[in-house]
Amino acid sequence: MAIHNVQQLCETTKAKLKQAIEAIEPFLNGVTLAGLNPDQDPAMDEFNRGFLSDMRHLLVFSDVNYEKLGVALRRPTFNNEYAERVLYDVYHSSVNNFFYPKHECYSEDGRYAYTGQDAIRFRKKPVREVRDLTLALSKIFEELREDLAYYETDYVTQRRMQGERA
Repeated sequence: MAIHNVQQLCETTKAKLKQAIEAIEPFLNGVTLAGLNPDQDPAMDEFNRGFLSDMRHLLVFSDVNYEKLGVALRRPTFNNEYAERVLYDVYHSSVNNFFYPKHECYSEDGRYAYTGQDAIRFRKKPVREVRDLTLALSKIFEELREDLAYYETDYVTQRRMQGERA
C-alpha cells in the first residue's frame, strides 16, 4: 500500500478511535451498576457487569491504538511498516473487540446489515444509555472495519510472502 494512503488511513483511523474513546470514557465514568439496573434484576446485573467489562477493554485497546497511531503520525519520517502494523492491531484488537465482545451481551446480526436497520442484537433488553452507546459505537467500528478490511487477512499474507522472499 502506498505510503500516502497508509498515512491518510492512519489519520482517519485515529479520528474514529478518538470518537469512540470520547463516547466510551464519559459513559464509564458516569454510570453505576445500580443506575443501569433500576429494577435490581440479578440477570440484568450480570448482563451489565459483562457489558461494562467489555467496554473497559474496548476503551483500553482503543486508547492504546490511538496513542500508537499518534506516534506513527508524529515521526519525522513516516514509517510505513510500523503504521501498517498499528492498523493491523486496530483491526484485530479494537474492531474485533467491539464486534466479538467477551461477555456476548450483544452480537451483530448480519441479516440486518443491509436493511438500514441496526444490526446489533442484545442478549437482554438494556437501558437506553447502553443501547444508545452500543449503536453509536457500531457505526464507528463498522466504518473502521470497512476501512481496515485489508488488514484482516491480506496484510498478513503479504508479510508472509515478503518473509519467504527474504
